[in-house]
Amino acid sequence: MKLALSLALVATLTAAAEPAAARTQAAQAATSAKTKAAPKKKVYPKNPTPTAANYKYGPHERNVLDFWQAKSDQPTPVLFFIHGGGWMGGDKAGIAVEPYLKEGISVVSINYRYISQAQDVVPPVKAPLHDAARALQTVRSKASEWNLDKTRIAASGGSAGACSSLWLAFHPDLADPQSSDPIARESTRLFGAAVMGAQTTLDPKQMKEWTPNSRYGGHAFLKKEDYSNFAAFLAAREKILPWIAEYSPYALVSSDDPPVYLNYSSAPALGQEQKDPTHTANFGVKLQEHCQAKGVSCTLFYPGVAGDVSKSATEYLIRVLKKP
Repeated sequence: MKLALSLALVATLTAAAEPAAARTQAAQAATSAKTKAAPKKKVYPKNPTPTAANYKYGPHERNVLDFWQAKSDQPTPVLFFIHGGGWMGGDKAGIAVEPYLKEGISVVSINYRYISQAQDVVPPVKAPLHDAARALQTVRSKASEWNLDKTRIAASGGSAGACSSLWLAFHPDLADPQSSDPIARESTRLFGAAVMGAQTTLDPKQMKEWTPNSRYGGHAFLKKEDYSNFAAFLAAREKILPWIAEYSPYALVSSDDPPVYLNYSSAPALGQEQKDPTHTANFGVKLQEHCQAKGVSCTLFYPGVAGDVSKSATEYLIRVLKKP
């Protein structure tokens, strides 16, 4: 009898404990799911208050730039920063400005239209690239007021911002000397560019040859509904060749272009699949070869690279912009 009562008590306690355990497990699972689902909050560098914040350079809400003026009795060189984010995200707050200001280099950091906000533009990538060009012209138009040397402006950025910087560096001047708009008459040419993790081509054939598992770039030219995967991008290549010729940095290199610096976080392996095919140094190796063939200076850094090469874009930019 006692044994039967003991077994009954154990069964009762076990039954009572099971719902509590289930509730605990469910709560833990819910917490874990929330943790996984919650995007990491972007932490931006802490910068001094801009000399001019959210200065408008165009009609769209994202056509704004921040400007930090370096202290100088003479017109200062300028770092022109274009943030990354695949032309689909990111913000002008992503640049640490004090290393440049301490060296007498003024800083401009821009926002621009995302591709998702430019599905009516043909091709969509024209929006962020031409926004960058207009912002650069706006900065030049403020040279006297902001104490800038408009002949010494270098661009920088990472990923899509790097691609945009290289596009500006290699593209023929977009200035229109006959325009009634004084800003449009300003040059879009650069003194140089120093970039991180750059996509140096927007040609899917080149991407696939250089890095077989390439998966980035189709959204630059194709509407959202037409771009399901990289295969769709590759299949559309013949149709979009004129756009590739206009917007792919590699296609625009010519002998009169300024020097560029490319920084990657891992060594290249041409023709092999990459852990991060979107930011592989394969892009850098092929652009450097192309630039050298065209007589354009192109410095390439990645871990293990031979020679005395600047290890960061910041180091390179300060040295180049302060060069007599």
